[in-house]
Amino acid sequence: MSLSRIPRPALPGPSRRDALRAFSAGAAAASVAPWFAPLARAAARDPARKRSCILLWMSGGPSTIDLFDLKPRHENGGPFKPIATAAPGVMIGEHLPKVAAHAKHLAVVRSMATREGDHARATFHLRTGNLPQGGIDFPCLGSLLAKELHDPAAALPPFVSIAPQRVQAQGAFGPGFLGPRYAPLLVADGQQVAAVAQLADLDRVLKVQDLTPPGPGTPAETDARLALMTDLEAEFLAARPGLAAEGHRSAYAAAVRLMKADAGKAFDLSAEPVATRDKYGKTLFGQGCLLARRLVERGVPFVEVTLASAAGAPAGWDTHGNNFDQVKALAGVLDRGWAALMDDLTDRGLLDTTTIVWMGEFGRTPKINPQKGRDHFAAAWSTVIGGGGIAGGRVVGKTSPDGTTVEDRPVSVPDLLATVCKALGIDHEKQNLSNVNRPIRIVDKTAKPLTEVLA
Repeated sequence: MSLSRIPRPALPGPSRRDALRAFSAGAAAASVAPWFAPLARAAARDPARKRSCILLWMSGGPSTIDLFDLKPRHENGGPFKPIATAAPGVMIGEHLPKVAAHAKHLAVVRSMATREGDHARATFHLRTGNLPQGGIDFPCLGSLLAKELHDPAAALPPFVSIAPQRVQAQGAFGPGFLGPRYAPLLVADGQQVAAVAQLADLDRVLKVQDLTPPGPGTPAETDARLALMTDLEAEFLAARPGLAAEGHRSAYAAAVRLMKADAGKAFDLSAEPVATRDKYGKTLFGQGCLLARRLVERGVPFVEVTLASAAGAPAGWDTHGNNFDQVKALAGVLDRGWAALMDDLTDRGLLDTTTIVWMGEFGRTPKINPQKGRDHFAAAWSTVIGGGGIAGGRVVGKTSPDGTTVEDRPVSVPDLLATVCKALGIDHEKQNLSNVNRPIRIVDKTAKPLTEVLA
């Protein structure tokens, strides 16, 4: 019998294949029945619950001197004023009032001291902990942490990336030598999705497409087609073993698990009350933060949400011109989404097991340029970590009165990433075998975790 006469397997459609090519196993599936929320809250209090991490990635390099380390008594400070927070003595920018209310759960690192002022190299550095070198295909942070925290039997993927902007540093967003099992499921690819502000449009872009099996047929017929595909694939793999073929199989296996489980409903934001959705804001970032909460609630170990643009901020965080108007617009989106996420995680008992990381690739120059903008600046800038494993309500490090240098407690990229690992209960010195058969630590051996912010 020729292969042309065998009923063709119901292979997943292109959009699902493209979206799910990069991952296999994920995190625990869960029902969206009415009793799910209280059950999830009870599960969150289980001391054995695995930890999760949410990265709020500010693509373009945010002006941290206007957000978390203001200099109101210096000409470099600009027009923004610092405001008090819920943490005594901790002051942040006036355009983050909702985030300020959660400062007791956050640690502001004001002494990041890095060297890379190029978007691509700095993005690679912050997201992998390394600089490009010697043909080593370094994994991004999400892949590294997902590998340590994931449940191999889960239906949801271990790493979900919402609206990423990958154009300037493609290698900083992938699994590297860890392989496709730990690559992110991309949702609302930031390179393809235009600005949207209507909930119906946001629902559309924040869903994984084609989760329903294509064509007519019963579940039994679909299962038979998939079984036939599996048999044919097994024969191919037996004759042609290799990473590419294994990656293909693992991606399809993950897609099938997501198709056949209620876990896919985690991406259906229409199930959330209107008031909840409004609280996060009708923006891609705000609704992305809501999706992040739904995913970690269901056991996904690593979710990242990118904020790269906002109405009134056409350049996003890359504010070489008109810095203050653009930062104000972006901060409005950030403040609403981030604070709502903190509220939700707290209310559902998830904050103690969910570590939040806020960062971009660098900061902006203290000196204001003739275009009323700030340029790339890596010598002294800020990041924020909070939630699970972090002793909040404090500040690490200090910059000079003009903001140009770190005066106390310089923090490197490995220091920051090792701190995140420690907060999640991960041994940052653990090694993985790289694509050049060289063992590589999760975080570089120079790392010194910030013990003063670890809970």
